[in-house]
Amino acid sequence: MAFGAEELRVLRRALALALHPTPGSDEDVRDCLRLAESVDEAARESARQRAFLLADLDRYRAALPGTVTGYLSLLTDALAAGHRPGADDLAALRALRGNPKAAVLLDRCRTLAEQGVRDRLAARQRPRVPASRARLLALPGGLSGATQEPAKPKPATPQRPVPTPGEVFPPKRRPAQPPAPSQRLVAG
Repeated sequence: MAFGAEELRVLRRALALALHPTPGSDEDVRDCLRLAESVDEAARESARQRAFLLADLDRYRAALPGTVTGYLSLLTDALAAGHRPGADDLAALRALRGNPKAAVLLDRCRTLAEQGVRDRLAARQRPRVPASRARLLALPGGLSGATQEPAKPKPATPQRPVPTPGEVFPPKRRPAQPPAPSQRLVAG
């Protein structure tokens, strides 16, 4: 991804605000938000292009050996775009070992596949950063001048103790006994 002169100026201001927390001007905040939106859009477009490239790669792989040249070219492009070769890619390249370009790509793909396995194992051992903290969403001075207002903190509610079963399920009351009939003797 390449930045223009104006984008670099905004990026430099954003980094300066992040390193030296002072309230940013409304213009700085708006510029930073626009830059963040542009970077997000570029990332989405890159993901769409990568998905299209990988779908093409799958189609060419399925049509092998008739599409050797196209497959090798697409695989080279996909590797340059960050694709990690999978078992299907390695199997296809093994079948095409007679082609010199395929042999070179097979060596490269084996190395990348091994590195991918090492990276996944190392990632399991490292603590993960929660997704909510993976991106810088606001700068000091924040969104106060932007379209959104900062959320007001909710007042702390006192913690209630857990009710006992007797409080939740009160004992059943016995129905009141009807008064005992009086025992008068009737003469007669």
